[in-house]
Amino acid sequence: MAQHSTHPGGASRVRRQALLGTVVLVVLVALAGLAAYLTRDSRSPSEAPAPPSSSPTASSSAVPAGPPTSGTRSGALPVPPKTSDPIEFGKAAAVALWSYDTRAYSQTELRTALRGWLTREAKYADPASVDKVVPSPVLWKEMAANGQFATATVNEGHFPNAFTRALQEDPGAITQAYVYAVTVSGKQSIAWKGSPAGGAESRSTTLAVQCRPDHPCALVGVLPAVAP
Repeated sequence: MAQHSTHPGGASRVRRQALLGTVVLVVLVALAGLAAYLTRDSRSPSEAPAPPSSSPTASSSAVPAGPPTSGTRSGALPVPPKTSDPIEFGKAAAVALWSYDTRAYSQTELRTALRGWLTREAKYADPASVDKVVPSPVLWKEMAANGQFATATVNEGHFPNAFTRALQEDPGAITQAYVYAVTVSGKQSIAWKGSPAGGAESRSTTLAVQCRPDHPCALVGVLPAVAP
């Protein structure tokens, strides 16, 4: 949980969270019927991109956190895929965020690996929103005592309706940060010692994904609410 801090890093963390909040407004403001978002005054209309051609249709296969495989691999730390498609990246990021294996690595190792998915542009990256997804050290210790692990599958990923409408109304607004909102739904399966077939739970999340032209996509952060 974010807390007030008297350390110098506290101010920069607040600024990063505020910037992620701007991305959230891409969705929330559009839901209110407004089209202006994402530093529209600094855009270049001639560079306005069309939304990526990826189809947000449902897929029954698992999307791994890394190179394509038939599903998530227990014991492997998540590695970001090299793709320029925000939806495909968002699917892989969701799997990475919903998966863990207390038998194979530490809480710190997982948190470090997930931070490796973040954009290198510090003014946009929100590591606090990623850290929040990782179980706390105390909880991790309890989970590790039971050998708990989780795998995930993705059913579908898409641009939220409000984001798509706002982008259609003002396509040039995205050309400074190239940050896309991506909503992903799927399932998380949890198991532990003595219960290799644990329960499965439906999961949904909306992520902010940066995909600059000619650069692989990177994670900006996890939005605090799911956008349809």
